[in-house]
Formats: sequence, structure tokens, C-alpha cells
Amino acid sequence: MKVFKFGGASVKDAEGVKNVVNILECYPNEKLIVVVSAMGKTTNALEKVVRATTSEEAEKLIKEIEAYHYQVAEGCIRTSLTKQNITYTLNKTFALLRKVVAEYPKEPFDERYDQVVSFGEHISVLIVCACLSDKQIPNMWMRAQNIIHTDSNYREGKVDFEKTLASYKKFMPEAFELVDILVMEGFVGSTATGKTTTLGREGSDYTAAIMAYCANAESVTIWKDVPGVLNADPKWFDNTIKIDHLSYQDAIELAYYGATVIHPKTIKPLQNKNIPLFVRSFLQPDAPGTRIDNDTSQLPVPCFIFKVQQVLISLSPKDFSFIVEENLSRIFDILAQYKVKTNVMQNSAINFSLCLDFDPDKVPALIEALRSDFRVLYNKDLELVTIRYYDQPTIDRVSIEKRVLLEHKSRYTVQIVMQNK
Repeated sequence: MKVFKFGGASVKDAEGVKNVVNILECYPNEKLIVVVSAMGKTTNALEKVVRATTSEEAEKLIKEIEAYHYQVAEGCIRTSLTKQNITYTLNKTFALLRKVVAEYPKEPFDERYDQVVSFGEHISVLIVCACLSDKQIPNMWMRAQNIIHTDSNYREGKVDFEKTLASYKKFMPEAFELVDILVMEGFVGSTATGKTTTLGREGSDYTAAIMAYCANAESVTIWKDVPGVLNADPKWFDNTIKIDHLSYQDAIELAYYGATVIHPKTIKPLQNKNIPLFVRSFLQPDAPGTRIDNDTSQLPVPCFIFKVQQVLISLSPKDFSFIVEENLSRIFDILAQYKVKTNVMQNSAINFSLCLDFDPDKVPALIEALRSDFRVLYNKDLELVTIRYYDQPTIDRVSIEKRVLLEHKSRYTVQIVMQNK
């Protein structure tokens, strides 16, 4: 058994969906769990629906999303019967989306966010399944909410692995007796009461890892628009190098520091069962890509991770006393209350600094909460560069024409918070 995950870029249009089907055709008589993300930028579009201030604005946005998906379905499905079936199914699905949107003002923001945004993955699965059926490839949709169980921490659901494993054993083996390909939504799960949750932004990789853990899979493959794991994002570096092999440890470090090629939670379930992870290109499906496993050899080149739209917050006690354990406990309590994750932390005798992604829904309220106990200074519109296996020339390379506000070094990793001079 293998687990495949296809991200939004791989199914962003009709040609992309057909390419996914072509890849799956290359694995005849193999049991495949196929995890699919929302198409293209659909998650971003549905986030706008959640934030729409009027029903008219929400309806306009939904119509745009609807038209986009009908266009993809029209372009990747040939037979009239399958077209009729997917049109009927999409009509019902978008009617349900409109119903959920009409009801969501009654719910807290994070809860209604999950109920609305999860439709992106659901619609994507429906179209992929239809395209497979159109080519007479037997497949079955497995609703992710029936398999993956979480707590009620909306937008960051914590997976109950024991309950999830029980649901896997209940539903999946029986389904595999009927077909070889099971398709399911990435990114989503459900609470004990059946409410939809999401596993964190870009969490479809994590879904694939959860399924591989439950299935004791042979491997997981994440299909991307890059040839594998690169030592830097091509958006920032012209001359990137593909890394042929990564240890679980290095993959965890890179993902934690913000490498977008792998979701941070993906590695641990695979490491626990020694399941290799491959990152391969859906544009060049025959290429080997990158293998991630328990081999602990060190990376041959430095790896660079860039994050923009950062905010650096500096805290000090109002009475100018030392930063002590009681202060740190209070700071972390407030961070947990506002569900904010730190990218870098550093403290001195009277100052504690933290670098965060600037989330307009969370950070301004967080700063006001911190001001109740601390003197607060902050800078916005910053860059955070993380270098794994750094040396001084690599640091000099990224800090040209930059003002360094904070630098944090460990044995193998340096993080630098900067702004333009």
C-alpha cells in the first residue's frame, strides 16, 4: 500500500487533474490512498467568504469559486453521463456551502472558518473521483471526517490517533476489497460531535502521514511542482540545489522553521513507523525526487528558509525588573490563549523578544493583551531567514543591504530577523 498526496498546484486546472489521473494509472493493481488538497487558490478564496461582511459579498465570491470548479470539471471529463453526474453533485455541494455560509454568523470565527473552508478539499475530491470514473478507473471517495478524529480546537485540530486508527480499521480495509484507489480530503477531520475541523493551514501532508501510519504503508509520496526538496525557495534564489536525501531529523527542522515543501507535523507519524517519505514532481513523475528516512547523514549544502511579513515583539517588565520564570509563564499563557506560534525567541536579563508571522486576526489583539503586563515594542514588515548548516559566508550572503534586528544561533542553525536598510 502506498499513500499519495496531491496539492493544490497539481489540481489547479483541468490539465492538472488529468495529469493526476495519468500518474495514478502508472500504479495498476496497487492499493493507493490518494489525499487531495483544494484546487489552486480555493482555500484563500473561501477564507474571503468567511470574512465577507455582507451576504451579497459572500454570494459574489461563491459564484466565482463555483464557476472556477465547473470549468475544471468541464475540461477534464469527457463522457456526457459523468458530466451530468458531477454537475448534479456540484450543484448539491454548492447549495450546501451557501446554507452553511448563511448560518455561520451564529458560530465563533474559528469554528465557522473550518465549516466553510473545508469545502475546498471536498469539491476537489469530487472532481478527481469523477475524472477517474470517467476513465473507467474504479475508485471510491472516503470522507475524511469519518476517518480522522480530532478535538474541538478549530483551525488546529489535535488528532486522536487511537480513535482514528479504529475508524481506519472499520472502513478502509472493506473499501479496498472493492477498489484499489481510495480518494479522501486532506486538511480536515471531525470532532466527537461530528463538526468539521481543520488540521492547520497546508495540513494535507499531515493527512497523508496519518493515513500511512494507520495503514502501515510502504511509503508516502507528496507530489509537488518542484523536483524535490530544494535547499532554498526558487522565489528567493536563482541557483537552487535539489537534495536527494534527507533524514527525518533534518526534515523536521526544516519544516518547523518554515520550509513550505512539507507540513511540520508530517514527519513524526512516519518516523514512528519508519515509513519513507518521497517528495516528487508531478511535472516529471518518472524523476526520483527526494527521499526522507531514518538515515542520519548530514546535508551536503546549507538550506535557506525565508519568511516575510514577520513581526518582532520585544517585551520587558513594567517595573524594569529581570525577566524571570514567572514572566515567561505569563507570556506563554497569553501566546497559547491567542493560538499564536513563535518562529524565534530570545531573552536577556530584562528583555524577551519573539518573532511571529503577522496574522491580522491574532497579532494586534495579542499585542494589546501583552501590554496589560509588559512594556511592548514591535516592528512589522520584517524578514526572517533561517539557515540550516550555516557558515559565515552564507550569513553574509543573505544580509547584504539589510539591518539585522535579531540573530539567534545554535550548533547547526542560525535565524536572522532583518529589515531593508
